[in-house]
Amino acid sequence: MSVDTKPRREACCSKLKLFLVSLSFVYFAKAFGGSYMKSSVTQIERRFDIPSSLIGVIDGSFEIGNLLVIAFVSYFGAKLHRPRIIGTGCIIMALGSFLTAMPHFFQGHYKYETSMSHSLEDNTTETILPCLTNHSTVTENDMPTEESKAACEKEVGSSMWVYVFLGNMLRGIGETPITPLGMSYVDDFSREENTAFYIACIQTVGILGPMLGFMLGSFCAKIYVDIGSVDLDSVSINDKDSRWVGAWWLGFLVTGIIMMLSAIPFFFLPKSMPKQGQEEDQDQAGLGPHGSNMEHDNFLPGEKSEPKDAEKDVNFSELAKDFLPSLRRLFSNRVFPLIILTSLVAVNGFIGIITFKPKYMEQIYGQSASKAIFLIGSMNLPAVALGVITGGLVLKKFRLGVVGAARVALGASFFSFLLLLSQYFFQCENAEVAGLTVSYHGISEVSYQPESMVSECNRGCSCSLKHWDPVCSSSGLSYASPCLAGCQTSSGSGKQMVFHNCTCVGEMLVRPAANMSVVLGQCPRQKDCDFMFKLYMAVSVIGAFVSACGGTPGYIVLLRSIQPDLKSLALGMQTLIVRTLGGIPPPIYFGALIDRTCLKWGTKRCGGQGACRLYEANAFRITFLGLVYTLYLMANLLWVALYYRIVQRARKASLRQQAKQEKGLEANGQTNRRASVNMLEDVDRESTI
Repeated sequence: MSVDTKPRREACCSKLKLFLVSLSFVYFAKAFGGSYMKSSVTQIERRFDIPSSLIGVIDGSFEIGNLLVIAFVSYFGAKLHRPRIIGTGCIIMALGSFLTAMPHFFQGHYKYETSMSHSLEDNTTETILPCLTNHSTVTENDMPTEESKAACEKEVGSSMWVYVFLGNMLRGIGETPITPLGMSYVDDFSREENTAFYIACIQTVGILGPMLGFMLGSFCAKIYVDIGSVDLDSVSINDKDSRWVGAWWLGFLVTGIIMMLSAIPFFFLPKSMPKQGQEEDQDQAGLGPHGSNMEHDNFLPGEKSEPKDAEKDVNFSELAKDFLPSLRRLFSNRVFPLIILTSLVAVNGFIGIITFKPKYMEQIYGQSASKAIFLIGSMNLPAVALGVITGGLVLKKFRLGVVGAARVALGASFFSFLLLLSQYFFQCENAEVAGLTVSYHGISEVSYQPESMVSECNRGCSCSLKHWDPVCSSSGLSYASPCLAGCQTSSGSGKQMVFHNCTCVGEMLVRPAANMSVVLGQCPRQKDCDFMFKLYMAVSVIGAFVSACGGTPGYIVLLRSIQPDLKSLALGMQTLIVRTLGGIPPPIYFGALIDRTCLKWGTKRCGGQGACRLYEANAFRITFLGLVYTLYLMANLLWVALYYRIVQRARKASLRQQAKQEKGLEANGQTNRRASVNMLEDVDRESTI
């Protein structure tokens, strides 16, 4: 009976490949939803009239959801049916997205802040007179009574942002099992040399999610929030205005549907499967009886990983008893806490950047929110995708081990930090707004005071100092409202409205007969600001690529530094700690410090402070970049310490392996000598006979 010794070809649609495709789509779906949430931060902030610090709390609710269940899911989920748990998580994420969009359908129409709201009535053809002389009207508007304030807040649903908070938290709970259970499943059943490439492919497909998520965010930001239920011709603001709110709710419905579809395949995948290539080349690949890799085991001396028995019945009491000992084993690994600390600091900087980068581009370079979101999705994120796949290919091409992976990750982190430092020099001047950043005569203000918004040219107009309704003059100077520009009359309606005979504009003109009119909207930045913005984007894209090249190597360092039976727990604990301390605090403290650079706060319909309309650009830039630089500097220093620790461990492992080989050679020599003696004794006996 002949035996076929040819290695069997791997099926084109093996169960592992089906799992890889399904997990890639889930990574796409969760990144699609998460990035859309990030791109909608500004729209949600404006819609609910909340400060940046509170929007940071809402954004951090995703990590709070992770915190609630990550430890249990990572440990108990690894012992149960991992694909089905991932599928259940996808359904929960979808429900969270639908809950986030729900407030839109229960709130009334969005009424943006305007200094002329009390003069404007439906279907009126009367010319608006911005420069008021009725003091009582202004006072009534600015100082609502407590009773009217309470009734107004109840009417507009000022606490509806809580549903966004809860929906984002629910999405975080559903996302919990995907990374720890999905990545450990791939690492358990794929060849060791293919793991890095598979992870890179999954992460690269996942990067497509943020690309499309930010593009969807850009598209929705251009659509007015109440599209289909209001006459858009009556809306006097456009998407470049800081009061504009896009159709933020629409994207959450789309992401919810995508997440629901991504759950379906996981309910048809097996709990376990044979290790990839185990049948034909287990010995050549250096695989042990349970699919563990000998090189991996040599790097982790002194501990034996527990064999996995896929058919063993699960006993929850035994699992619970083994949880604390497993946790103790995990944190006794001296490399793991350092990996956690490095990831924690780096993620703090990354979350701060990705949350407030659109606002940074809007306030520093004068870009609209929709354009800023679109550029991030179409330029930065493709560079990240290319960087992630490049890092994986480098590891596969040169067959780098743990030390090589750590070297690539450290190099990528260092060079991306240098590129980040160069962004400090790409700056623009403050937007010129009379009474806020410059005086009414175009001279830069030393410090803003509410009284500085009033000048001789508008003193008789009884203007409200609370409202933000910017207009632009032909000289390039903006005014906080038509009233503060001293405008006497107006013409046109909606976005085409023009204000005439503006006394404050006349003071800035050299020739009295020149144009004394203003148009709606803030004036655009100077031309040199466009050049600075292009430089900023170029360096930002290159930095994103270089930084992403270290993503896959960093994952490999984690996976190869942990015992195989602890990988799911390690990934889960990393997710728990990093998302708790790296995902929740940064949006809050970044937002709180950025709020301190605000020059002009908006006013809620019911009175009180709303969202910020204008920031002091230099203070914003120094605060934002200063925080980012500090965090990434600490991350690079920790990477150096981590690399040193990994090199030390690798050297010790190499010496141990060398000692084992020498002992093996000595044992073989002794065996050969004994065999020679026995052979000589046999010869002697034969000769005697």
